[in-house]
Amino acid sequence: MADLIDERAQVPDERRGARFDQVAAELFPDYSRSRLQDWIKSGALTVDNVQRKPKEKLLGGEMLILQAELEVQGDWEAEDIPLDIRYEDDDILVINKPSGLVVHPAAGNMTGTLLNGLLHHNPELAQVPRAGIVHRLDKDTTGLMVVAKTLQAQTDLVAQLQERSVSREYEAIAQGAMTGGGCVDAPIGRHSRQRQKMAVVDFGGKEAITHYRLLQRFGHYTHIRLKLETGRTHQIRVHMAHIGYPLVGDATYAGRFKIPKGCSKEMIEHLRGFPRQALHAAALGLIHPVSGEYMEWEAERPADFEALLELLAREDNEKG
Repeated sequence: MADLIDERAQVPDERRGARFDQVAAELFPDYSRSRLQDWIKSGALTVDNVQRKPKEKLLGGEMLILQAELEVQGDWEAEDIPLDIRYEDDDILVINKPSGLVVHPAAGNMTGTLLNGLLHHNPELAQVPRAGIVHRLDKDTTGLMVVAKTLQAQTDLVAQLQERSVSREYEAIAQGAMTGGGCVDAPIGRHSRQRQKMAVVDFGGKEAITHYRLLQRFGHYTHIRLKLETGRTHQIRVHMAHIGYPLVGDATYAGRFKIPKGCSKEMIEHLRGFPRQALHAAALGLIHPVSGEYMEWEAERPADFEALLELLAREDNEKG
């Protein structure tokens, strides 16, 4: 059964002459503008119980009445998929995503995704767009993601992401011995020829900014910590490849596998067999959408990432 919304708000006198849809966005900030537009057009959001057009001007003093159902947002199936939940309350949950788990159903991956598992964990998420998923991690990237459990929380978290107030930090292992940290400020768009890939582009790309610093440098590799200022598709992978330090295991952006000089047989086999890009969403910080409290979480590095770091360190020490 769908949840029912029944809310009312009086139009302030000082908003005389303002558009209906603009005033609605101010008086009902828990809902997205697109959702409010849909409700206005369907008659679920009225002015003094009279259906009006979104652009109509108001006089001030009217009562906006919202009576709507939160509909199921997709026909996805709930599946019993184990979830590593690091935090949960009535409004949000934070998940530590494993490698290999696709976040959202798409062609070729309609089942077995994080979204399917979320619906099994909490069926009411069917009433929230994308089951509350407000940002994504690539299939083979591990680490922390926040999920909104209510429409209000979803609207707030999306706004935080747009305002860049959500803190997202990653750890990665890059190919090459980097000499210092820095910032990559380079727009990202679709690759001109390989449309399934992203690339740094001169025209038509979206602003993309990645900050990075060194944690440990090995002979031919570097363990780095990165902080996203923006959240473009494949941003870290594209940016690091762009500056000449692609991530270990990144089959899409690292190019042909290269064997560094002096590598042991064990190291070569380990690198060749590393099954994914060495990227982990290690820390997440945000303002709780209801309490207003700043909260943050950290997730330990996964076993395969840790094993590669240990092997790199051992190899360096043996060369010592």
